[in-house]
Amino acid sequence: MDVGRVPTRSLHDGRPVPVLGLGTAAYGAALISDDSQLRALQAALEMGYRHIDTAEIYGQGRSEELVGEAMRRTPREELFITTKVHQRHLRHDEVLAAMDRSLTRLQTDYVDLYLIHAPNPAVPLEETMEAMNALVDQGKTRYIGVSNFSVEQCDEAFRLTRSLIATNQVHYSLLVREPEENGVLAWCRAHDVLLTAYSPLEKGAVTRDETVRRLASDLGVTPAQLALAWLIHMDHVIAIAQSDDEEHLRENLEAADLRIPDDVM
Repeated sequence: MDVGRVPTRSLHDGRPVPVLGLGTAAYGAALISDDSQLRALQAALEMGYRHIDTAEIYGQGRSEELVGEAMRRTPREELFITTKVHQRHLRHDEVLAAMDRSLTRLQTDYVDLYLIHAPNPAVPLEETMEAMNALVDQGKTRYIGVSNFSVEQCDEAFRLTRSLIATNQVHYSLLVREPEENGVLAWCRAHDVLLTAYSPLEKGAVTRDETVRRLASDLGVTPAQLALAWLIHMDHVIAIAQSDDEEHLRENLEAADLRIPDDVM
């Protein structure tokens, strides 16, 4: 796969987003060396990853710092960087302050996508969305979105935004089909919103499934590649997969180019 040539899906305004991104929830963890994770991030960018997903809560901010260090070698305009505001920071002024901290850690003037990491029933969504709208107006994020939102919560966010909702990031995999069952996938398609699937490999559980292993073997691909390809070739679905192992990073990235027969899908 050529660097920077990962297949894309379009946001509501036509802006392309790589269908497969690198998740960084475990980056910055105290039990893993920062140096090895920084090298993994740099290797991922050299391989062709251009969509990086992080959050202020990951590693208590250290994940964002590592992403910021790694991306200095890549032209900023080539990257699609997503980060998230934690549910305990959803008051208006707290959202604005959280963004400024994230931008400092990421060493950038803007992010491409800023998400509400999870709803907080104690804070009116209208207050949070007003701050999210302001961040778009200020140029600190190009797009806003949500994560772990139900259909009803998506409806409310959609009503309150001035710039549309780019994505709802939810738990979705071959083994966890809740977005199909609770209407979230159908809602995203109906409103031209991308569904971003996190935990697509279920910490390896998908790759140990007998059916996945058999079908992958028949196709000459790995179980991880089949599981990722199943997601990212569905309408309005993209995925983020996490690894700090260079072999797995490359294996996952190659899934973006796979073509899966209809009967296998």
